[in-house]
Amino acid sequence: MTSTHQWAQLQEQLDPAGTVLLTVECQEGVVGRNSALPELAAAARASGVLQNVARLVAAAHEADVQVLHAVAERRPDGRGANSNARLFRAAARLPVQQHSGSTAVRIAEPIEVADQDLVVRRLHGLSPLAGTDVDALLRNLGCRTLVVTGVSANVAIPNAVFDAVNLGYTVVVPADAIAGVPADYTPAMIRHTLALVSTIATTEEVLGCWKSPRRVTRA
Repeated sequence: MTSTHQWAQLQEQLDPAGTVLLTVECQEGVVGRNSALPELAAAARASGVLQNVARLVAAAHEADVQVLHAVAERRPDGRGANSNARLFRAAARLPVQQHSGSTAVRIAEPIEVADQDLVVRRLHGLSPLAGTDVDALLRNLGCRTLVVTGVSANVAIPNAVFDAVNLGYTVVVPADAIAGVPADYTPAMIRHTLALVSTIATTEEVLGCWKSPRRVTRA
């Protein structure tokens, strides 16, 4: 974000009255200390991504921006879960399972979940939006811009961005609030793919927009 025009455009996109902040799979079993995916968890923590997500969530609470947490989970019996890709079959064999109701599917620290936050849980698929309640909830909330954060830049984040764009939402991606593996894959994904369909910003730029004097309280 370099020009005055770009900054003004970002401020307009991030008007609290029409913005929802989405956290993707920021759960203990994915990015927590006892993750099923330790390499991804390490990347999210060492890079500061998880801390940036927590900062964005806290700022959203202050600015009356709705927060929605998308959680991926699985029934202990696996009923309804996908098995039609290598990723799903590998996940089913991991030592830490994202079982419904377990510690693994709780939102990871240091992210704080407020009473007004919405949590959408899915038992299938790769996307936080496709086949879930997220789109209906966003429309009922009057969302025009979706801020996408979390993991992973390999699969769920691009899925969320593409689905949101296809559904007609403007998408903002804080580049330092998403993580993937290996570390150098994330900036490549942002530059060559996500930047083509979304507004790429930084955590500080998003925070700056929400700290501006212009406030519209959600009804």
